[in-house]
Amino acid sequence: MFLSILLALLGTISPVSAIPSAQRLTSRNAETSIERRQTQSAYPAHTIAMPIDHFPNKPRYAPHTKATFHQRYYFDSSYYKPGGPVYLYIGGETSGPSRFSNLQTGIIQILMNATNGLGVILENRYYGESYPFNTSTTDELAYLTTEQTIADNAYFATHATFPGVAADLSAPNTPWILYGGSLAGAQTAFSVKQYGDLLFGGIASSGVTKTVLAYPEWYAPIQKFAPQDCVTSINNIIDKFDALVSSNNLKGISDFKAVFGLEALKDNRDFAMTIAFPIGGPMNYPTNTWQELNWNSSYGSQDFFHFCSNVTNLDAPANITAVDTLLSNYSDGQPWTNLGNYAHYVKQTLLPLCDGVPIDSTACFGTQNQTFYADTTNSAARSYLYSTCTEQGAYQVAPASGPSLISRVLQVDYTQQWCEWAFPNGTFNSIPSTPNLTYYNNYGGGNITADRLALIDGNIDVWLDVCYHSNDAPPRYSTDLHPEYLIAGAGHHWDSYGIKDVEAEPQFIREAHLWEIRTVRKWLSSFNRWKAGVTGHSEL
Repeated sequence: MFLSILLALLGTISPVSAIPSAQRLTSRNAETSIERRQTQSAYPAHTIAMPIDHFPNKPRYAPHTKATFHQRYYFDSSYYKPGGPVYLYIGGETSGPSRFSNLQTGIIQILMNATNGLGVILENRYYGESYPFNTSTTDELAYLTTEQTIADNAYFATHATFPGVAADLSAPNTPWILYGGSLAGAQTAFSVKQYGDLLFGGIASSGVTKTVLAYPEWYAPIQKFAPQDCVTSINNIIDKFDALVSSNNLKGISDFKAVFGLEALKDNRDFAMTIAFPIGGPMNYPTNTWQELNWNSSYGSQDFFHFCSNVTNLDAPANITAVDTLLSNYSDGQPWTNLGNYAHYVKQTLLPLCDGVPIDSTACFGTQNQTFYADTTNSAARSYLYSTCTEQGAYQVAPASGPSLISRVLQVDYTQQWCEWAFPNGTFNSIPSTPNLTYYNNYGGGNITADRLALIDGNIDVWLDVCYHSNDAPPRYSTDLHPEYLIAGAGHHWDSYGIKDVEAEPQFIREAHLWEIRTVRKWLSSFNRWKAGVTGHSEL
């Protein structure tokens, strides 16, 4: 498929039922299915003629173009009253319709309702149907950069029209407040910092504002907060497998793969990634992981906990538990505790996804096919990989020391090879040998700050350590102008989800939403003073 589902930074997933291991998961083409469902309740699609190149004097984008492309947006004016703000939801790395829930029951609905606002979703360039070109060659992807993307947000705020709304809502004469989660959260923060004279404010939720090349910390919250008997079992199994790799025990490696029914995967890294799918990554996972947990069952999945329940099943039949000692001759007679359960889960849940195609092919779990990656068809997966390879980095890898939930064969070179295969040098554009992190971190990294930029994170989020509230960050202190909030027990931008009744939400989410409402209301009370400062005239 290469199972082709890049959920590593996706903020919206398809609702997947929590199911036992014996039932096949169906999470292929998740984005398409989301869009199909959401469109049924539809907001009409509108488009704006967006410049492909906002920076005609920057050598980075030579040769320049004056062309535009049709960028989609969707809006809800049902709560709007004259004088109300515009809430711009940044679409991120998925289609606009995949974000409709935010207008219907989520954070934008909550804020619109509280402040008589209008909500609008802007689909990011190179996602959904907002592609500047018919294909995505290396040259055609040259305009997929952080600075071009956030320039779209500023241009949109000053040029957007809203049919049926009898008012000019352009910035800076109307308060525009951005919201984004994950990558879109970072883009929200960068937009407010870079275009603070146009964009009144923003809420960056789980905004990955800092980037690094290797990001083993993705697995740290799982190590810390997941069921510890499950964590210990996986850590110990991985340690034993890595010992076989270190000693180049080819027979032992082959026997271990066979336990999972994956002996056809010749590349140890492809195998290691496949058995890591229920945990996550690197970059690809066809089942839902810790990142897809959510307080709102309509949008989250319990797949991770069902995986752990299967791995630690004390009542597994004897033919499964017998597998725990099958490889003891490779571990000085010590059992591989819960290996049988782990392998059984993989066989029952992952192998059926291949639907009979060869396991070592890119139609299944293999990745060692350069031709596959060279396909220039427009897709969210290709766009996201390009950004990862050029600016964003944060490759999911095993830690250099200590316990690991994924094999230590999974390192930077594994992801980097896909970059090299996918994006050969073009005539005008080429990718760097590793991502140029400077483009991204120049906006402030983990310590980014801007007036009326709220930074909200969850402390069990896998992306926390590239967010504002990283475990490595200094103490954070909130003010009305620079508000911040760390939600205890929350994951990846959990505040973006709602149920259209804030008071009925779980306490930790309810209080975050009430804080966001208070924060925005305080900002709006100062809008006319801010407007006078940026436009040179006062309406007081």
